[in-house]
Amino acid sequence: MKHFSILLLAAALLSLVSCGPYKATSMNYVNTSITSEPSGATVIFNGKVLGTTPCVVSMPVKITTVMNQRNLKNINTVSNTAPWEMQFTKDGVIENTSFDPNAVPLNNGIATINYKFKSFARPSAYEKDPTIMAGEANNMVTRDNPGQTALERTVIRWYFDSDPQGARVYWRVVSSIPSIVKNTNETYLGTTPYEDTRAFNILGLTYENSRDVQIEVKIKRQGYMEQVKRFNVRQAIDQQEISSFYELVKDEE
Repeated sequence: MKHFSILLLAAALLSLVSCGPYKATSMNYVNTSITSEPSGATVIFNGKVLGTTPCVVSMPVKITTVMNQRNLKNINTVSNTAPWEMQFTKDGVIENTSFDPNAVPLNNGIATINYKFKSFARPSAYEKDPTIMAGEANNMVTRDNPGQTALERTVIRWYFDSDPQGARVYWRVVSSIPSIVKNTNETYLGTTPYEDTRAFNILGLTYENSRDVQIEVKIKRQGYMEQVKRFNVRQAIDQQEISSFYELVKDEE
């Protein structure tokens, strides 16, 4: 972008010297995460359906630059960014809104838009769920502000045992909203009996979307069949624990 702007300025100066006012348009695209309250809304831009919230789409950033010359020492430059004129529809409700691309916040290089419908009566997050601390329902775990959410400060007991013991324990994240909370590869924890206290520092996780995320725990031991169990993150938060016992079955092959 910086090199493009320098070339644009140079071309503009040449144009001003020879022809007068100069106008140029540049187009870039930025990945944009779009959510809504309530979710499940259809997002329309330029007459086309982008997707249903939550979704991640590529949005255009159109910049028009106009240079006017009064004299060689007085050049006036004006740049304008085209707004995103969008429409959100859900359950027969249609609402139009506009976003300035320059004002949309970035999170890990992805622009983030959260549209709140005006036509739906929505109680606050902690009124929806009294177990969630006020103001914490949609606070997201991010790399930019690690450890700043109540979710990350919530310590969960992890306990797994097996018969016979000595089985290797692995875990990974399984998400039904991969555009927000990504699936992860397996990570080795230790051998059974395994006990530890851990926090949920899963990127993109919030109290509200934790219902759509699971922890998969796999048990492996040579000579025995692998066993896999999944635990809902929201339920684990409520119970303050993820635990299970695995009765291993010999592999006859």
